[in-house]
Amino acid sequence: MYNKVILIGNLGKDPEIRTLESGVSVARFPIATNENYKDRNGEWQQKTEWHDIVAWRGLADKAERDLKKGSLVFVEGKITHRKYQDSEGIERYVTDVVAYTLKTMERVERSSKTEGDGFPTAESDPGSDHSDQGQDNDKTNGGEEDDLPF
Repeated sequence: MYNKVILIGNLGKDPEIRTLESGVSVARFPIATNENYKDRNGEWQQKTEWHDIVAWRGLADKAERDLKKGSLVFVEGKITHRKYQDSEGIERYVTDVVAYTLKTMERVERSSKTEGDGFPTAESDPGSDHSDQGQDNDKTNGGEEDDLPF
């Protein structure tokens, strides 16, 4: 049997962090996923689903540190169901996604050591053997462009 869910969505609010008496931290936050479809009239519709996420221990710390309301996040985990009695004695049922993996999908600020594609240049890579050569590719192959397909 297999219980796995993968979601990519936006946080509806900042994670709420609690520390249990045992010292274990737990984070709770909702994320919204969207589905676009055409209705019977050919009009585009958007349906939003809300998912309650629970993250434990180190993932709770990561959620507190890295996630903010509106952030785009990748969540991998399992679906869980629980029931409880509210303050009025009414039985309530809750479905949560317990996260195994959390990854922020927000763009990271580019440092001065990277070019527009986000990869380090030979000059900015301290481990590069090419930084001291000082040769231009046009000079090394006679100024002609190569005809390689990649």
